[in-house]
Amino acid sequence: MPIAVYEFPLCEKVRNYLRLEQLFKQLDHTATFDSEFECLHFFDVLFTLMDLLERLDVRTDFIRDIDVHEKNLVHWSTHPNIDASALDDALKTLHRLLSDLKRTNKLGSSLKDDRFLGSIRQRFSIPGGATSFDLPHLFCWLKQAKDVRNKDITMWVNQLALVRENITLLMQYLRERGRYEEVVGTNGFYQGVVTDKIDLIRVRCSNSQGYFPVLSGNKYRYGIRFMQLVADEGSAGGVLGDIKFDIACC
Repeated sequence: MPIAVYEFPLCEKVRNYLRLEQLFKQLDHTATFDSEFECLHFFDVLFTLMDLLERLDVRTDFIRDIDVHEKNLVHWSTHPNIDASALDDALKTLHRLLSDLKRTNKLGSSLKDDRFLGSIRQRFSIPGGATSFDLPHLFCWLKQAKDVRNKDITMWVNQLALVRENITLLMQYLRERGRYEEVVGTNGFYQGVVTDKIDLIRVRCSNSQGYFPVLSGNKYRYGIRFMQLVADEGSAGGVLGDIKFDIACC
């Protein structure tokens, strides 16, 4: 049975982390395209990442989260059954990331200074703006040999490596905080209590029954309503039957 995992952030910081994580996945996919028109999507994703990093102060969030994880690992080091080698490796990784972050003023700023990217970026914000007559130098680049293009793409992507590594590690730690448990949504609805330690709700359910979860709530409670992908005529779209699913509060 096909299974889908839906993730619902409960704070703005995690929303931003999830957006960045998804954009990096898209960047990896588009970076391997061969067609010149498919390559245009790579730049679209890259510029979206740059826009997001310019608007957000994720560096501060990274430093705070890494500091918290470092303290937690130091606390766990006193546990008699801890894997000392794995703990030491994890601490070294955190120390390195923290040091790199403190040496960096603005994440992704080096891409903003790239002359070629700067010369084409503005046109990508205009619908249909990335045309051969608007950006002849871009289409000259697209006609270069694949190894030439890949060299440039690798250089640009590597300048975001610190952001990617932080996002990957912090989201891994966040997801590991929660363990799935099976619950039942009565008449397609389930309600839970929000605590200070919950930043992310993960819902794991069937993806072949024609329904999907939607989360709403406040700082005290949250509700998960299952909706029909194709609503019945005259219906609000909510599922009426009971639904078993797995939930993890991270």
